Amino acid sequence: MTATTRTLASGPGWHVADVICTAGVNDRPFEEAHRDFCVAAVTSGTFRYRARQGTAMLAPGALLLGNSGTCYECGHEHGSGDRCLSFHFEPAYMERIVAGVPGARRLVFEAPRLPPFPALAPLLAEAEVARETVDSEAFEELGVRIAAAAVARISGATSARRGPSRRDQKRVAEAVRRIELDADRSVSLSALADEAATSPYHFLRIFRQVAGMTPYQFLLKTRLHRAALRLRLSADAISAIAFDVGFNDLSTFNRRFRHVMGETPGDYRRSGGAAVHSPRSRQA
Repeated sequence: MTATTRTLASGPGWHVADVICTAGVNDRPFEEAHRDFCVAAVTSGTFRYRARQGTAMLAPGALLLGNSGTCYECGHEHGSGDRCLSFHFEPAYMERIVAGVPGARRLVFEAPRLPPFPALAPLLAEAEVARETVDSEAFEELGVRIAAAAVARISGATSARRGPSRRDQKRVAEAVRRIELDADRSVSLSALADEAATSPYHFLRIFRQVAGMTPYQFLLKTRLHRAALRLRLSADAISAIAFDVGFNDLSTFNRRFRHVMGETPGDYRRSGGAAVHSPRSRQA
């Protein structure tokens, strides 16, 4: 085998894998079939991809696009090895993503790839960080955003500029309450969208419009806020607080807390949180 595939996260109708290929110029092209729709972000290396839509050379920052049930071939005649973050969606899930992209009509990729484009760079960077930090809860949201960006780009669709409707605002308010109630557990994007009776991507768009952040970002904010209160108001062990508020491991909690609060949980507790909460520091 010249390729190893490691599943990073999965849910009903979707999964994401870290795919590392070590094939070189002397290896025969690799032939396979897409069982589901595939949107794979190339993070290193180059390779040739041939599918029903055509043939393309893929390089870091590009997106490989695969249609469900179609065959494809990958070759490395120009260099050895590559690595991809490969998002897979069952047809029913992909149909819901397409339905949420304004102006998109067809549930099919008509091109084999999207070349790197600047607007996608921050999102791909988020995905790579999630891979390196093993942030499995972030992947469904990231996958939907990346797939929707590919659908919009390939179809020429444009984002709607109108503000959220009152019905959308109500949907987001109900989702916010749901996240607050269940912040110590995993809350999936598709479950929130189902409860709002809308597609995952449409729900993601209206949530960002109304709340100013994505559902996963709001979930993290809620968990970290609760952790900060516990650090100030209790003598509980930091590890116990991390697990109680919903983090699966202490290192992820420490990293997230320091990134948002500006200091480690231990330093925050010892300093009384003055660096974050004092009126003087806010005015600085």
